[in-house]
Amino acid sequence: MKRFLLCVCILSLIALFTPGCEDQGPQIDLESAIPVKVEDLQPRSIKEYIFATGTMEAVNGGEVKALDQGAYRLQTNPRTGKPYAMGDVVTKNEIIIKLYNPEREYSIALKSKKLNYDISKREFEKQQKLYEKGGVTLRELTDAESAYINAKYNLDDAELQLIKLQVMAPCDGVITELPYYPLDELIVTGNVVVEVKDNSRLYTDITLPGKELGRIKQKQEVIISNYGNEADSLVGEISQVSPALDPDSRMFSARVEVDNDSLLLRPGMFVKTNIVVAQKDSTIVIPKDVVLDWRGTKVVFIVDKGIAIRREIETGLANRDEIEVVNGLAKDERLVVEGYETLLNRSKVKIIK
Repeated sequence: MKRFLLCVCILSLIALFTPGCEDQGPQIDLESAIPVKVEDLQPRSIKEYIFATGTMEAVNGGEVKALDQGAYRLQTNPRTGKPYAMGDVVTKNEIIIKLYNPEREYSIALKSKKLNYDISKREFEKQQKLYEKGGVTLRELTDAESAYINAKYNLDDAELQLIKLQVMAPCDGVITELPYYPLDELIVTGNVVVEVKDNSRLYTDITLPGKELGRIKQKQEVIISNYGNEADSLVGEISQVSPALDPDSRMFSARVEVDNDSLLLRPGMFVKTNIVVAQKDSTIVIPKDVVLDWRGTKVVFIVDKGIAIRREIETGLANRDEIEVVNGLAKDERLVVEGYETLLNRSKVKIIK
């Protein structure tokens, strides 16, 4: 009787642990399974870049130097009612500083030259009317015209000389530097007295390896980001490309320009530039760091019914963070993106969030 009961217990245990006819997949011991994170693959776009760094500068504006000498007179900003200061917005040809030099003004004799111009103009017009009626000769008309032209040149020159005593904004922009000078201090020709920049459009000059010369063209898209915060990025373009290599470095230069109306970037800022040299839409793209080298072949791991499957792949476009898979993976497959380092083919895994 005891032997019979023992057989019944054994048969019951076998029935309890024997799977049914329906395929339930492999039985995973969750305690011994390797924890992994997965990503469901969906087609998306990828861009291939050529990377470089540079320093942003304003396309328009820069240092303004004194074109003559005179006593320093900082002007009042009509918008603030205070003397101009760094950070003030200015418009092109707005007078920021005047150089007081009465001796220069006397020597220019603007009023005298303006009077001579008016007289010469009236005389020339008078001689024209007389010539039409036969009242003067052609020589007399020509002499009057010559005097009028010379008077106009002298007046224009006098006005240009006086303008040199005015320091004006070279463009619409903002005052970025304003060196301090005491009132009436003598400013000599060539002194830097103000810096104005238009920050709405910036550029950076970059250098690239000679092997990339054939891949860089004008109007090419460039993603520009603040080196300290890549979230601050704008899309610009290649504006100039040097057709020659530097004989020492075997590098070539290119210029990148970007509209900066939002003022996200500033002159002097160190930036990263990613030049888009190739692009594909609706393709399988995976993180670059999940690709492993197995016996000289590129492989990744996918998860199928709790088992990690090693999959050989062929790749295409790539950038610093991502790579395209042209063969070996399909839409909706579950790619292991964390925990792949210790996996073997057909390792038991459990998916964590």
